[in-house]
Amino acid sequence: MFPTRRQALKTLTAAALASTALGRLSSYAQTPAPTPAPAPAAKAPTGPFTLPPLPYAYDALEPYIDTETMHLHHDKHHAAYVNKLNEALAKEPSFFAGTNIDDLMKNLASVPESIRTAVRNQGGGHANHSLFWLTLSPKGGAPKGAFAKALEADLGGIDKVKQEMAKAGGSVFGSGWVWLVLDGGKKLTILTLPNQDSPLSEGHFPLFGIDVWEHAYYLKYHNVRADYLSAIWNVVNWDFISDRYDKAIQA
Repeated sequence: MFPTRRQALKTLTAAALASTALGRLSSYAQTPAPTPAPAPAAKAPTGPFTLPPLPYAYDALEPYIDTETMHLHHDKHHAAYVNKLNEALAKEPSFFAGTNIDDLMKNLASVPESIRTAVRNQGGGHANHSLFWLTLSPKGGAPKGAFAKALEADLGGIDKVKQEMAKAGGSVFGSGWVWLVLDGGKKLTILTLPNQDSPLSEGHFPLFGIDVWEHAYYLKYHNVRADYLSAIWNVVNWDFISDRYDKAIQA
């Protein structure tokens, strides 16, 4: 039996719609997926100061200073001091003339009052930590040459220095540093300073400082700062400190 005219039209319409749908599906299948936009590049550090790399691997000072502490201390805490120092200096662009961090801390009184406190805190943090990493080493060692003789003459020898610095470091209330410095008369002296104050701002030349902020030791030693102050002597870079002393007294 032949289809009626109405049935024929309905069949042709359905076929046309099916053909159009199949064509669209085929077109979608052949169209490549849009390429995702590239992720924005990380912003380059801005400002005159940058975070110096560690001179050894993060785990190099194990077991005396643990790997996680080194990551946090260097990559987070020290980096924050650098970033905030740059932010402070950007507020007084006409002041900063490209001096290095040590000279900046020596001449803190010349920093504009509007940013002086920030430079004292953040610049001190940058200067102190930049030296701290260099005065540590997995090789350890012992004082040598003129420096070893000066330790004996000025402070009673290395064992006495360890005792006195441990005592002084343990007495720091809250956060700060205990320092072995050359004073203005180029005599070895032990002193403590709060927060991130730099010996350079006090007219002293720092040779070695022990960071007694909790972020320097709490993950491993918890609240027992004395254990940290005892253990750190196993990783002191005496070669670097001895050479630093020689250059300072000859300057």
